Amino acid sequence: MKLNDEEKSMLAGEQGRVAKQAIEHQIQVGRFFGAADFVPVTQAHIMADTESLGEAGVVWLEDLANAGERGVRIPTITDPRGTDFTKAEKLGQAEWMLSLERRAINAFRRLGVSMTDTCINYQTVVAATRGEHVAFGDTGVVIYTNSIGGAKSNFEGGPSALAAGITGRTPRYGYHLESHRQATVRIQLEWTPRELSDWGALGAIIGRICGNYWQVPVVDGFDRFPTSDEIKHFGAAMASFGSTALFHLVGITPEAYSLSAVGGDRLPIGHRIGEEDIRRLKKSYAADKTIDLVVFSAPQLSLYELRDLAGLCQGRTFKRPLLVTTSPQVKPDSDRFGYTETIESAGGTVLTGMCFYQSYAREMSEANGWRRLATNSAKLVNILGGYGYVPMLASMTDCVDAAETGELK
Repeated sequence: MKLNDEEKSMLAGEQGRVAKQAIEHQIQVGRFFGAADFVPVTQAHIMADTESLGEAGVVWLEDLANAGERGVRIPTITDPRGTDFTKAEKLGQAEWMLSLERRAINAFRRLGVSMTDTCINYQTVVAATRGEHVAFGDTGVVIYTNSIGGAKSNFEGGPSALAAGITGRTPRYGYHLESHRQATVRIQLEWTPRELSDWGALGAIIGRICGNYWQVPVVDGFDRFPTSDEIKHFGAAMASFGSTALFHLVGITPEAYSLSAVGGDRLPIGHRIGEEDIRRLKKSYAADKTIDLVVFSAPQLSLYELRDLAGLCQGRTFKRPLLVTTSPQVKPDSDRFGYTETIESAGGTVLTGMCFYQSYAREMSEANGWRRLATNSAKLVNILGGYGYVPMLASMTDCVDAAETGELK
């Protein structure tokens, strides 16, 4: 890779051991992907929950922090953590999990990382703007940032995102290059979803069609402009089911002001998706009617989602646990507007700064006897089967009804 003078200085160790380790890691990543050089980035977002890090990962973080050198040099934030410390006992999380989490948080803070603990930073912290090069980790964050924001990021693993925060740059490959941002698959939509779970199901279908990171779908046929929350579920599911990092919606997303602007006019219509396709996907995640719990998570809920959920919880008494995750930025407003109180008065639990599947989901299942889980998140149902759950995808309304009755319609 071609290095400028500052990068050569980091590599030579002139800016400390931490910067040297970071850029050495990035050079290896860049060589693997054939990057010619580095591109400066303005923000980094680290996905590094302790379930993934483990003891060895936390020790590695502590070693970097103990160096006492300069940490991150650009705004660097974090994905959801592995717990909400105030609700950990209710979740059945063990003390060793919490201890590991505290150590990771302490190390990140000493490195100068801002503990935002959110996967919806584009709705709550600072949304990256069109053309801005960033180094983001969470797949839902990346696909939203690339597609809706028009900014540029690859999926950055935890060490790579932290390295980008420390060096202020990332290897120039993939979605940092205009050549990779043109459409490769053309899809015609014949029905526009209404429910968030339907938007997630549509994203899941398109993700399966694409099937790999380098495919870029362009979708036409929407009968209205989707909301931020609808696109959030759509993109998060697409990234989960297909490793997709960028999509274009004709006349909606910033780079696809026309079909031809992203090269879609040169592609045949490869797939048509209608209402029945979406219903079929949802039915494939409806194995059982009896449920053990309801979870709204992955992505964290926005203030508007919490408002809608609170409206559905009004006057209810739940027979089954109902867990809701939101960001530390949204939770105070949810408290202030009374949404949290309404949800928890019905028997629900509002969790802050965490995500369900990054919080030792298998261990929580074993501790609480949870197996059959209802959610409106297509991303969550795609992940939780691997943790021993039987996940079911339904609308927010049907999920709340199930928490009250113990059965999904």
